[in-house]
This record gives sequence, C-alpha cells and structure tokens, in this order.
Amino acid sequence: MKIHLEKYNPDWQQSFDQIKIELLGIIGALNPHIEHIGSTSVEGLSAKPIIDILVGLKNEKDLEKVADPLMRQGYCYYEIYNTTMPYRRFFTRHKTDSHHAPGIIKNEEDVPASTEEHNQRLAHIHILTYGSEHWIRHIAFRDYLRAHLAVKDAYQDLKSKLSDKEWKDGNDYNGAKDIFIKTEEAKAINWYEANKQVLGDDPMILLE
Repeated sequence: MKIHLEKYNPDWQQSFDQIKIELLGIIGALNPHIEHIGSTSVEGLSAKPIIDILVGLKNEKDLEKVADPLMRQGYCYYEIYNTTMPYRRFFTRHKTDSHHAPGIIKNEEDVPASTEEHNQRLAHIHILTYGSEHWIRHIAFRDYLRAHLAVKDAYQDLKSKLSDKEWKDGNDYNGAKDIFIKTEEAKAINWYEANKQVLGDDPMILLE
C-alpha cells in the first residue's frame, strides 16, 4: 500500500474537536483527558489525514471499561495490541459512511491491510494512563515539534520520502520512522522535563 500524505489542513483541528466531544459523550464518566497528537496536531506538517487522539485515564484499571461502550458506537477495537502494549487500548474511528470497520481485531489475520480500509479511517484513538511515561512521551514529542522548526522540517522530509514507497500496512510505514522518532522523542522528553522544572511541579503544564 501507498501512504497518502496531505498538506497541513486547519480543518484537522476541527475534526479533533468534534471527535473529542463524541468521546466525552461515550466515556465521559471516566473523566478522561483528551489531547490531539501526531502530525495532524502540528501546524505546517503534512500527514495522513487520520486524526491521532490521546485519551488519558487517571486509573489504569479503567482501561478495561472503554472497549464495550466505544464498540457500541462503531469504534473498532484492536485487542490484538494489548499483549505487546498492555498499558494502551487502541481503537480506530472510521468515516460515517464507511463499511470497512470490523468491531474487534483479535488476531493477526484480522488486521486490515488494504489501502481502501486505511483511507476510510477518520481517527486513531490511543487510550492509556494519564501522566504515565507513555502519556508524557506523546505530549512531549508533539510540543517539541511545534517548538523546533528544524526538527519539524527534518521529520517532514523523512515522511515525504517514505510516502513514495510501497508498504505492507500502516505499521510497516511507521516502523520506517521508528529510529527518527525514538531519537527525537528522547530529546523531546529531556526538553519537556527541563521546562517542567521551570514551570513548576505539575507535569501536565506544557510549553506551547
């Protein structure tokens, strides 16, 4: 499959806002913290037109409470990833008129690999514990890209080159970005921690 990238679109923020409202209506009783992350959250960065959303829950045990209500509202649950990433629950939100959204993915052979299915995705929902190391690394990397133009430009160049190639699936494409992301993510976390010391003890106070 080919990964289709689009130039930054300010409508992506509006899409996030709409899905955030929807998520609050579904799992709002768990008092989630909901953030726009990934390339669609960084102004000027091209991206797959799929909104990455980070949902933070205060209690890890609440991760077990999100699958049923989200699946009832048409979200696809990737239960298969729970083994390798037990700290996270992952869902996809497809376009309203899509017929490509299975309810749950339990086995490797069930993972959709078609370009058509991928193009019907509206959002990826990553649910984990608020304030955890995994929460912080996502937020730190987003804010680091927003604040460091040279890093954002280097990431843009890498994504453009990779989008010209053929990939087995989205995970295959993401794997090709892994070295860059892990390198810059480590710098981002150090930057985040330094700013946290300046701003106070609350780890969720972020420099924009």
